[in-house]
Amino acid sequence: MAMNPSLQAFALAFAFALLPRAEAPAGPSVAPPESLSVKGVPAIPEELALSAGRYQNTRSARFLDWDPTGGMLIATRFADTMQVHRVRSAMGARTQLTFYSDPVSWATPRPGSGRPGFLFGKDDGGSEAYQLYWFDPRTSSVTLLTDGRSRNVAAVWSNKGDRFVFSSTRRNDKDYDLYLMSPETAGQARLLLETQGHWIATDWSPDDSRLLLIQRISNRESHLHVLDPASGKTSELMPYAGRAINRRDAEWSKDGASVYFLSDEWGEFVELGRLDLETGKRDRLSQRIPWDVEGMDLSADGRLLAFSTNEEGVSRLRVLRTRDHGPARIPAPPMGEASNLRFSPDSKRLAFALATPRSAGDVFVLDIRAGEWVRWTESELGGLDPSGFVEPELIRYPTFDQADGKARTIPAWLYRPPGGPAGPWPVLIFVHGGPEGQERPSFSSQFQYWVKELGLAVLAPNVRGSEGYGKTYMDLDNEFKREDSVKDIGALLDWIAGRPELDSSRVGVYGGSYGGYMALACMARFPERLKAGVDSVGISNFVTFLEKTKAYRRDLRRAEYGDERLHEMRAFLQAVSPTTLAGSIKGALLVSQGLNDPRVPVQEAEQIVSAVEKNGAPVWYILGKDEGHGFSKKRNMDYFRDAVSLFLQKHLIGE
Repeated sequence: MAMNPSLQAFALAFAFALLPRAEAPAGPSVAPPESLSVKGVPAIPEELALSAGRYQNTRSARFLDWDPTGGMLIATRFADTMQVHRVRSAMGARTQLTFYSDPVSWATPRPGSGRPGFLFGKDDGGSEAYQLYWFDPRTSSVTLLTDGRSRNVAAVWSNKGDRFVFSSTRRNDKDYDLYLMSPETAGQARLLLETQGHWIATDWSPDDSRLLLIQRISNRESHLHVLDPASGKTSELMPYAGRAINRRDAEWSKDGASVYFLSDEWGEFVELGRLDLETGKRDRLSQRIPWDVEGMDLSADGRLLAFSTNEEGVSRLRVLRTRDHGPARIPAPPMGEASNLRFSPDSKRLAFALATPRSAGDVFVLDIRAGEWVRWTESELGGLDPSGFVEPELIRYPTFDQADGKARTIPAWLYRPPGGPAGPWPVLIFVHGGPEGQERPSFSSQFQYWVKELGLAVLAPNVRGSEGYGKTYMDLDNEFKREDSVKDIGALLDWIAGRPELDSSRVGVYGGSYGGYMALACMARFPERLKAGVDSVGISNFVTFLEKTKAYRRDLRRAEYGDERLHEMRAFLQAVSPTTLAGSIKGALLVSQGLNDPRVPVQEAEQIVSAVEKNGAPVWYILGKDEGHGFSKKRNMDYFRDAVSLFLQKHLIGE
């Protein structure tokens, strides 16, 4: 049962009242925006905010899609949040099209010869109750298409552009049913398929008579189906024994005779495959590559198939000829983390977004006929010289158990402070979320500030449970093995102690979402070895988390963490939860939380703040009143990042 709003407000006020008052400012300071409630945080010196300002004013450009009317749509930030912009040509001006206080992170233009425009999705205050909107470029008008209440995702246009399918929780706020709509019939969605669980559409057949659907069971299991919209009948395309993950990037061939898909059914890694719909034969198209295929796209003329692989965190692009599935020769693109591969409607160009440790994210385009890569955007880096940014070193350290008869090693990225003395440097361990996420050598202005300006060494491990290293590795932290990933951080602390350039007496830990749980758990399990910790929107108690997270995602999380309704599992989850272990936390703690978070509810922050404050340890708490699962608005992010830097200076680095 959800907490009564008035009781929730009382609980927040009570939790804040327990925290110590902020210190009086010693000089010019920065006040938090009204959108944040802050307790226990000292006044942030204006000098710190100014030094961090350039790093916080970096921008990125996220490729959304090609615009059939010319150019492309990207997401970037000119003011407080990411919004949709149009770019007409390479290095052309970015024209802003949407203007909201909440971010707009995706848009899909209408194909075909119908009235031009695009769909986009947006929530309110981080609630993730996304609504679908229609943007009409002739009038710059925006029309709300959905009910304004439920969660609506995964809009996919028909090839003719006369309609689109999307998934919505409008029926019961839990299950993702599929609906059909057109922009001309706003609010008049036709139910295509009533489901149980998490279902989304991924592609229409060339004649728009059938739909490919993905049924997601967990982060490790999903199934590919086909739906006849006329009859509402579905059938599973590739039944198999056991578990396999089928990624969302499934597409019909242009003749409708086969389906290209991504699956790990054959082995450890996600492979590119082709299903012959007549014979049922499945061909492996990337089996020689011992890494996950992370994305793909088929050209509009059906002649080329592009896909990228995640090779130790770095993307590598390949293009196949569909007539024989042999490799097409293309020049090597810039190296980094790529996303959202898309051929242009005329099949002459291929675009993707690319981020590297020295570039915040920009769009690159391959002119296929000319065989040349062209940069389409160049995002600002706050006036900083990118050549001075630190590139991480990939290290591997031994952990507590074995793999194939040898000591298992854990990969991690090490960012070393440049120049100056060779240490020993204080260390911040940064743990990604997910838990099946992956730390990759991409761009982080926060990492760069910590390393270059504060003199911190940053270590970002991919502990067991991370994706990118095979499905066996990703399963190593499931259910009763939850604390094995915490032991991986214990092994990292041992590794740090053996490195003369790292100061093992000054180590902190930072994590967001599941990484927030890891930060809290590590502070409790290694209280003498960690001086400080930052928990952002983290899980503090698995039982209360599973009971209170939104219903539409609860079963997916149970598949990873365990079912709290079962007696033995409930007892285990309670035993390993940070709230149970909170009495052992001795180091300073900073907690941030979004009030509207649908994933990790605000009570997860409240209860750990209250519990740790009783230990007498310093506790700083920042609550975003207009935020959800993490801070997305620049004014809030800037203050939070400044607070984190001040926290690290005081409690980890030392005066």
